[in-house]
Amino acid sequence: MAQVSESKASSVQASIITIGDELLIGQVVDTNSAWMATELNKAGIWLRRRVSIGDNKAEIISTLDEESKNASVILITGGLGPTADDITKPVLCEYFGGKLVIDEKALANVQSIFARLNRPMIERNFKQAEVPDVCTVIQNKRGTAPGMWFEKNGKIFISMPGVPHEMKGMMTDYVLPRLQTHFTLPFINHRTLLTAGIGESFIAEYIQDWETALPVHIKLAYLPNYGMVRLRITGQGVDQNILQADLNKQFAALKELVKQWMVVDEDITLQQAIGNMLSKTGKTLATAESCTGGYIAHLITAIAGSSAWYKGSIVSYGNEIKEKLLNVSGDTLAAVGAVSEATVQQMLTGALIQLNTDYAVATSGIMGPGGGTADKPVGTVWIAAGSRQQVFTEKFSFRYDRKRNIEMTANFALNMLLKVIRNEVNGEQYKKELS
Repeated sequence: MAQVSESKASSVQASIITIGDELLIGQVVDTNSAWMATELNKAGIWLRRRVSIGDNKAEIISTLDEESKNASVILITGGLGPTADDITKPVLCEYFGGKLVIDEKALANVQSIFARLNRPMIERNFKQAEVPDVCTVIQNKRGTAPGMWFEKNGKIFISMPGVPHEMKGMMTDYVLPRLQTHFTLPFINHRTLLTAGIGESFIAEYIQDWETALPVHIKLAYLPNYGMVRLRITGQGVDQNILQADLNKQFAALKELVKQWMVVDEDITLQQAIGNMLSKTGKTLATAESCTGGYIAHLITAIAGSSAWYKGSIVSYGNEIKEKLLNVSGDTLAAVGAVSEATVQQMLTGALIQLNTDYAVATSGIMGPGGGTADKPVGTVWIAAGSRQQVFTEKFSFRYDRKRNIEMTANFALNMLLKVIRNEVNGEQYKKELS
C-alpha cells in the first residue's frame, strides 16, 4: 500500500461523518463522534469537522466529496445494518468503483454468531458479509457488519458500524494503529484543571497576560459547565520531551495564577477526585438527598470501584422519610421547613449514623418550576457536608430550569464535599468560597 505523503506531521486532519436519519431527528444521540474525536486527538490527528447526514445517497456522496477536500482521513459510521434503510455500503461501493462480494472471514464471523445464538440465518444476514471488492476489510470482532478501509486520491476513507461498542473495537484494534503507522504524526498532549467560584469571563480577564504570552504551539481552552470552568492547555510538537517540559512549565504557572479557585489539577470529575482522596485515606461516604433525588448517588456510582468507599444514599424526598430514616426533627420541619440550614444539618448527621460512614453530604432545595415563595424562591438550596467531627453548611441561589438546578446543586455539593475532605485531611478549616 502506498503511503500518503504529508509535508508536515501537523497537517494530518480528519473529518467524521455520521450517517442515519435517526441521528438527524434526535431519536438517537451521537456519542460516537465525541469518543472518536478524543481518540484521534490522542493519536496526534486533529479533527477538522463533524458532520451528521441522513440515509440519502446524494447526500452521502456530496459529503464524501466535500470532506475529502481538506481532510486526509474521513471516518464514517452508520448505515451498515441488514435493513433496506442501511444504504452506506452500496453507496460506498459505487463511489469507489467496485462491486459487492462475499468476504469469507466476515461470513464465517456472522455464521458463528448465529450459531452461538442458536438462530437460523436468512438471506439478508448473509448480505452482512458482503463488501466492496476495492476495500480492505476490517473484521468485526463484536458484531456482524465488517468495516471497510478505502483509499482514493491520496485520502483514506474508513467506514464502520454505528453501534458504539462495535465501532470502538474496530478503532482500537485496527484503525488507530494503522493510521499511526500510515502517517508521521505529531505528539499532542494536554494538561487540565478545574476551577469553581469564578466565571469564565472573569478568569479569562485574570489570566489574560499569561494567555497572551503562550508560545504558538500551546493553546488554552475554556470549558465552562454548571458553576465550574475547566481550563485545558494543549501542546503540539515533534519532540515529546520538549513538549512535556513546555507544558509542565506553562501548567505550573497557570495553577499558581488560579490557585484560589482551583478544585483539581487533573482531567477528572469532582466525584473521581473525592473517590481518590477517600481511597487513599480509607474513609467512606454517604449521601442524603432531597432535591437532587439520587442524582449525586448516580454520579458517584458511575465510577467503577466506588463501592470501596461509597456506602449508599437515603433519598428523602418526602418530609416523613427525612423524619423516619434520617431522624430529622418534626419540630425543625414545622418551624423552618425542609429547605433550611437546620434540616440539612440533621439530614447529614442522620446519614452518618444510619449508613455508618466517615463523611456525608446532604441537599435540600426548590428546583422549580413551581414551589417557590417570597422567602424561598425557586433555586434556593441548602447543602451540608462534613464528618462526625464537623459539619459545614451553605445556602445557594440558582436561577435555571429544574434539570439544570439539580445538576448545579450536585456539582456544588460535590465541590463542597471535596473541599471539606481535603481541608480536614490537611488540618485546615473549610472556607465558604462558592456563594
